[in-house]
This record gives sequence, structure tokens and C-alpha cells, in this order.
Amino acid sequence: MKITEIYNPIKKLFCLSLVVIGMMGCVEEDPLEVNLAPGAFSDLVDLEIGVNGVYSKLNAAASWSDFYIHAWAGDDMTTHPASNKVSFREFDQLNVTDINPRTNDNWNRIYGTIFAANSAIQNFNASSIAGSQDEQNRLIGEVYFIRALCYSHLLRVHERVALLTEPVIDYNIQLSSREEVMLQIERDLQEAESKLPAVQSGFMDAVRPNSGSAKALLARLYLDWAGFPLNDQSKYALAAAKAKEVIDNAGSHGFGLMNKLEDLWSVFNRTVSESVFTIVFSDTDGTALVNRKYGISGMVGGRTPLMDGGETSLNGWDEILAEVRFFEDFPEGARKEATYRTELDWSKHPDPERRTPMFQKVAGKANDELAPNQWQTVRGDFYMRYAEVLLIYAEATGRAGGNDAEAWEALNKVRRRAAGLPWEAAVTAPVNQQDADGNEDATLPQYQDVTSGDLAELTFEERKWELAGEWLRWSDLVRMDRVADALSNRAPRVSTNPDGQLLPEQNPIIGPMTNDNYFVPIPSAQVDQLLGLDD
Repeated sequence: MKITEIYNPIKKLFCLSLVVIGMMGCVEEDPLEVNLAPGAFSDLVDLEIGVNGVYSKLNAAASWSDFYIHAWAGDDMTTHPASNKVSFREFDQLNVTDINPRTNDNWNRIYGTIFAANSAIQNFNASSIAGSQDEQNRLIGEVYFIRALCYSHLLRVHERVALLTEPVIDYNIQLSSREEVMLQIERDLQEAESKLPAVQSGFMDAVRPNSGSAKALLARLYLDWAGFPLNDQSKYALAAAKAKEVIDNAGSHGFGLMNKLEDLWSVFNRTVSESVFTIVFSDTDGTALVNRKYGISGMVGGRTPLMDGGETSLNGWDEILAEVRFFEDFPEGARKEATYRTELDWSKHPDPERRTPMFQKVAGKANDELAPNQWQTVRGDFYMRYAEVLLIYAEATGRAGGNDAEAWEALNKVRRRAAGLPWEAAVTAPVNQQDADGNEDATLPQYQDVTSGDLAELTFEERKWELAGEWLRWSDLVRMDRVADALSNRAPRVSTNPDGQLLPEQNPIIGPMTNDNYFVPIPSAQVDQLLGLDD
């Protein structure tokens, strides 16, 4: 048997462990030949075990950088120009092959989660469970939410994917149209919205989705749907309406902005009210549930000079680094200090291949203990933040032709915090911005709320800075078909090496910046096993 057969979650035998799909066990017969789904849940305990198994699969998928591999194509993120980072560089240089191992691993892990979700749904539908109907709705609503998240995530990497809604072996499965998959995502999120409670009692913040989480992910889906490649602009109004529902009911969902953006990247704030949905990690078992994307992955190797003249030994993995040009263009102020490790004099690093900024969002705060060994952390993934909901509402309102005061206020809340100011209070006259410590900084342009201009474009620009380093920029460039505009000139403008020479571009683009190169090929390892995917 080939290795690809063993790890292909679509083709492999319908056999998953108890921890993955609850009481189903190992089943080799065709599930269509029996009246009940294998492993039908007998009670709420069985159901919860099954649902927790789906979370376990999602956690396993998201614990690696592969989960966000497409993000390296954006203009905010880069990687080491040599070393063992070839699979990341392919995305960074828009030259992704169908044998990229990260793409294949991501495909396998996400479909493993989808397969587990399908099993849980089928088992639930075949069950007759006594006990609280609200609790049953909550648990199965979470499964629909996770399945929708997985398909949404796949569509940010591949233009078309295989649509699986049952845990059935299909050796002839073919790629579905993008619209078919989006319609399924919409149905799943609507199902989740109808079943999930307004807030998850007993859970810290949104570490498990509530109905507001489902609405927010729907708003993001509609924003993507309105853009390239489907370009169904009628979806802008739906995106705005769904985001507005979340905003109007933020209190009942437990959502709100943190006062300081930089506090989000502390391990102590890994679950906070700004979380619309967070994929959580734990070190309780030492290995299986930890997050391997933060800490060392976001640092350069060797000893790095500090801005105060000293130096620090980071010994990083050079994996998730920041683009120099994007860093240079980033507006100065509290948000830039929260986004990057600004205490590092990175351009003077003794190794020419390691002269790149580092994201505080990834590397973590300088004095914050991510984890005992710094490469396995309990920091969560803010899969979606409340700030993004505010920005979706503002941008989608503008693109739908709206110009209402509430949409401007949503944008201004994010802008105020970026300037280090209290985000709730309107600013009607120019005031000094503040630094990350709350001190006025007279060297920066004075801040004032915006209430006129192109609402959509101002908000799109705001997303660029607010969400930098959070794996989202590439998808924004794709949906607006602006990859060439953003990536045509990534050369540093002012950053120099110790000899005063301008730094070179880290990984020059070698692939086309045209929209026929926005999505990556289906991994050849999958096509070799399931020939119908070669479409």
C-alpha cells in the first residue's frame, strides 16, 4: 500500500478512532448498506465525545503552519530565502507546484476534519437521544460550524475542491464548482446559526462558536463571494447585514474590542472578548494539543541587535517573517508597535539573509512566556476577531452603495484603537496619538475620525494594517483582484544594512501575478489516488 493511500482521508477505509468521531469505531462495510449510521449516538455523552473528536481533528490541522500556507503569498509575510523553507517560498514567490508537501498536508488534515464532521452529523441524524434538545442543538451546531470553516478555508487555497457531506468512500469523486461549495458553506452556517446559543455558557469567550460566530463567518463568506472569482456583488449587502446583526448583538454574544491591540498577543490573553472564534490549544498532554506556529517559528535565527544597542539571542526558525516593504509602509503608532517586535534592530542582523522584521503577533511579546520550550505554545488562533466584523460591516456597506453613520463608526472604532485612543468615544477634533504604553506622541500626525470619502476603500486599507500578520492579507488581495498592484514592488525603500546599502527583496516573485495564478493546484498525491480530481 502506498503512503498516500494511508493518509488520504477521502479514500481511506471508513475507520476512525473513538476520539475522532465518538462511538463509531472501525467500520469496513459500505455505510449505505445499513439502515442506521454506524455508531449512532446513544446519549448526550456519546454525542459530546463525538463532537470533541471533531475539535481534536481541527486542532491537529491548525496546529501547524501548513494550515495557513496560502498566507505567505501576501505582501505582509515572507520567509527565509534558503534553508528548508522551500515549500513556504513557493507561495512567497507565487510559484506553487502540485507536489508542494505543505499543500498536501493541509488538504489531508482539513479533509480529515470534514470526514469526522460528516460522521458526527450522520451519527446524530441516526440517533434518538434523550435529554436536553438545546444541548443537542448546541453540540451538532458546532459540528456544522466547523465543517463550514473547513470548506471556507480550503476555498482560500484552491479555486475548486471536492464537496463531501457524507462519510462515504467515493473513489470517483470530482471537484465541485466554487459556487456549489459556497452554497454548502452557507447552508452549514445557517444551520449552525439556528442551533447555537447566543453565548456558550461555561466556556471562556468564543473558544466554542455561538450564534454570533456563525453570523460573523457568514459575513466573511459573503464578502469573499462578492469578490473574485465569482464576483457576485449582490452578496455585499448580505455581508453588511450579517455583520450588522453581530454588532447589534455584540453584548449578548460576549464580543468586544480589547482596549489595547498588543494585549491580544500575550499568552495570558489567549481567550478574550475580541475572539469571535478561537481555535484553542493546550499543553495538558505535552504534545498533541499545542500550537506550533508561534514563538520560535516567527523569529530569525542567531543573535539579533536591539534598538538600544544590545543584542538578544532568538535562535528562531526563520519561518513566519515580515516583509520589509510592508513594514516600512506601515503607519507609525501604537498599532505598529503592537504588530511588530519594534525593540529589535533587525536590519543590522549579522546574517544578510535574516534582515527582516518580526511579527509580535507571531513571535509573541518580548517578555511573555509562550511555552516552556518556545516552539510549542498554548496561544490560540484568533480565527476571527471582532475587529474584522466591524471592518466587514464598513467595507461591505460601502461596496453595496451605503454610506451610513453606523458603518463609519465601525471603521472609526478600529482606527481609534490603532492610534492608541479609547475606541468607544468619537473624536471630533484632532488629538495626539498615543504609543503602546498610552503616552501622547506629538511626532505622529494628529488623529481625527473620518466621516467622508470612499468608505469601502478606506476600510480596505484599514484591513491591510489591522489584520497584518494574521494570515488574511492574501485572501483580501485575491477577492479584490489586486495582487499585481500590491506585489509589483516589494523592494525596500529606506531600510539599509550596516554598510548603508538598501536591503534587497527577500524572495523575489518568479511566478505570474495574474488572476489565473491566485489559487494553487490540487496536490498531485491526491489526484494520483482519486483521478476524478484531475479536472
